[in-house]
Amino acid sequence: MPDARYRRRRWALRIELWALGLSLALTSCATVPPNPVAVTPPVVTWEEKLGWILRLEDQRILRDPNPPPPVILAPATKGRPAIVAPPPPSDLLRLIADQEARTRRRAALAAGRVGLPEAIPALQQALGDSEVEVRQMAAFALGLIGDPSARPALLAALKDSDPVVQGRGAEALGTIGDKTDAPAIAAMVKGLIQGGALTNVAADDLAWPLAPPVEATRLGLYALVRLGSYDGIASSVLDANGAPVSTWWPVAYALGRSGDARAVPALIALLPTPGRFTAAFAARGLGALKAPNAATALRDIVTRRQRDPAIVIEAVRALAAIRDTASRPIFEKILAEGEGDSTLRLEAANALAAMHSSDSLDFVIDLMSDTAPAIRAAAIRALAAIDAETFLTTLSGADPDRDWTVRVAQAEALATLPGAQGGTRLVSMLEDRDQRVVPAVLRALVAAKASDAQRILTDRLKADDFVVRETAAAGLAEMKVAGAVPALVDAYRATEGDSTYVARAAILTALNTLEPATARPILQQALQDKDWALRIKAATLLRDQGVTDTATAMRPAPVRPMDEATRQYLVTPQFSPHAFIQTDRGAIEIELAVADAPYTVANFIDLAHKGFFNGIAIHRVVPDFVVQDGDPRGDGEGSPGYTIRDELNELPYLRGTVGMALDWKDTGSSQFFITHSPQPHLDARYTVFGRVVNGIEVVDRIQPWDVIRRIQIWDGTTLR
Repeated sequence: MPDARYRRRRWALRIELWALGLSLALTSCATVPPNPVAVTPPVVTWEEKLGWILRLEDQRILRDPNPPPPVILAPATKGRPAIVAPPPPSDLLRLIADQEARTRRRAALAAGRVGLPEAIPALQQALGDSEVEVRQMAAFALGLIGDPSARPALLAALKDSDPVVQGRGAEALGTIGDKTDAPAIAAMVKGLIQGGALTNVAADDLAWPLAPPVEATRLGLYALVRLGSYDGIASSVLDANGAPVSTWWPVAYALGRSGDARAVPALIALLPTPGRFTAAFAARGLGALKAPNAATALRDIVTRRQRDPAIVIEAVRALAAIRDTASRPIFEKILAEGEGDSTLRLEAANALAAMHSSDSLDFVIDLMSDTAPAIRAAAIRALAAIDAETFLTTLSGADPDRDWTVRVAQAEALATLPGAQGGTRLVSMLEDRDQRVVPAVLRALVAAKASDAQRILTDRLKADDFVVRETAAAGLAEMKVAGAVPALVDAYRATEGDSTYVARAAILTALNTLEPATARPILQQALQDKDWALRIKAATLLRDQGVTDTATAMRPAPVRPMDEATRQYLVTPQFSPHAFIQTDRGAIEIELAVADAPYTVANFIDLAHKGFFNGIAIHRVVPDFVVQDGDPRGDGEGSPGYTIRDELNELPYLRGTVGMALDWKDTGSSQFFITHSPQPHLDARYTVFGRVVNGIEVVDRIQPWDVIRRIQIWDGTTLR
């Protein structure tokens, strides 16, 4: 890596100059008896330390495997030991004990991102650091590593003098996932709440960070959610009568994701909360818990439509999850308003499809000619669920839909029909003119257990489209077609020229499922694949076989070349750059978090400068969740042909947070998303690299297939 060579050359030059000066000093004093010589080594700057930290973090290693050796500046003489220059600080574990607190904090984060258990002792030691921010980050980093051996130290951190350290300790324990830790976390949260942590916090307060006790309460509640502990949540946020002690939205979030029907009364009590987020989370939770006794209140919200649109949408989804038949006329009324809210109409269509009510048959047939492709797709799914015969008859008399996403919905609907009713139609769809439809057809053939599916899937392993090959491999694994192993091996060899990991990963997974012994040497070889994402997949599959010694073989991670100007910018950013996204609905301004996710920000800026995003349609919009873009294919599978490493950080997913989309760990590239509302389940799992500072109302207005016209970057001097 040019950056590493530059650093080593620069350090070597400094050592040489130091050695030269020392040599001249010793020579000039050659006639003086050899007394002890006081030598001040060269000062290692913060920027130099950060440069090493960033490089080691990106390579997913704790120390440089080939550090420059110590330099002997003066040999040992009688009465004086040799003078040796120390090597540069190319070891994260050493840097966690650095003299500077900011170095210790940043090295701790890097060690967590590297993810090796070898760093746990150093991080546990850092939990006793004199600086609060170092202790906080050490706890966070231990959560990123996720090793159970850190639990005792993290449980002790729940009693730290600083509330945020307590919260980060709870967060880490929640990530590790040992349910026996829930009582200790609940006791921490309860103590904070009883101490008044939430007394003056408004229901919709999205500020971050709030006061330390409030932040610790938030993190503790999230941890209890991850541990699936309703008892822990209830003991913390419900009073003796079962009523919520606070209307702050994280309380509704925690109760709604508890998975326990005992949370229903409290969620119903939170539903009328003024504002947006608490009520929306309450409605979402009632749907997740399928609470029929909440149907009346939810129907009232949808009928009146006087609450925030997000609350109405969550109420529609909840009623669909409950299968509340009394809501059917309400949904039909919304859909009949042809020029009404397009987002709400789509939610109503999806809800109607979930009902499977024969009373809606004629209405659904009419929807199949709606002008909105998403409505037609929902109608197709609904009709197939209500009446298979009418569905097939309707399809036989209609031309293929002009929109590829509707044809995908058709394939998915055909897969749900009993027996082999959809088989013939599915086979004909394999010749669709848009390759993005074919993967859905292949999945449908597998789901329908079509008689010719094995042959079709094996043949499609040779397809030009990498997503078709990915889907074919996954289908063969799902069908347990052991005879496909030779074809899969050949297909894997043919994918070595792919720019993306997608097909290779699917084939490796299929081989591991069908014939682990054959897969093992290929997986071992994949530990040195050109793409780090595939190395991670291979290591995961080998662990499934009981092979655990993969850490050394797969490291260091391959890194992309970086010019000196970019490297210097990442190490010493002068300000946070801003991105201006021009869309069909207006402009969105994003402040990019260069200090928290430097490589992710640099990648985003590079793609923007190259015009990568220009003209790309927004392929995913989930109201009250996210808007997602950055996919040139439009089906969620596109990328620039490379991946970048995750840079998980402490920034939470709130309204307007910008994050990097993933398939699995370290598979980010160009696809990014913007949240409509808080999404705590994404925290520390997807890289946060920005936040909307202007134009959040534009984010709310965006519809599927709106287009990003261009993205410009303000670098403090110019906008380009």
